[in-house]
Amino acid sequence: MPPGQVDEPDAVDEIIEQWAQQRPEVDVSPMGVIGRLSRASRLVERGVKAHFATEGIEPWEFDVLATLRRAGPPFTLSPKDLVATAMVGSPALTYRVDRLVARKLVAREVDPANRRRLLISLTPEGLALVDSALDGHVANEHRLVAGLDACERDELSRLLRKLLVSLNDTVPPDHPHID
Repeated sequence: MPPGQVDEPDAVDEIIEQWAQQRPEVDVSPMGVIGRLSRASRLVERGVKAHFATEGIEPWEFDVLATLRRAGPPFTLSPKDLVATAMVGSPALTYRVDRLVARKLVAREVDPANRRRLLISLTPEGLALVDSALDGHVANEHRLVAGLDACERDELSRLLRKLLVSLNDTVPPDHPHID
């Protein structure tokens, strides 16, 4: 049977089999899903990190730059809006923005419409870097999921979305939608 076929055992199968032998009365079937999600996440993160290293950036740097890029011109968000879309807390975001400001990839400015509010914007250097990195990042993601055909990727994406929604990983009603 060719590698990658559904019937080919993986490392999680061995763990499940060991539990079946040692504790046959326990239904460990969720370990198949959770174990594979965990292992796949680590392997994908490793592949993403390795790619970004070739671009001279960390994955978290790309995340912040890409969030600003997706906001569209003028590629600016308030720290509150950036926190809402970046899945990190405010202290972590402050540290990350400080590092990106030091690299001249983003600028932190006072909002001219509300002097009590700050705005974070991509600099021309940050815009060029994120646009350059995006093409390679997407190609790398295609490589990472190449073991699945398009229909399988769609089905896996649908099932993962269903799982995430069931775990309350949804967009809050007051979330700033980027047009």
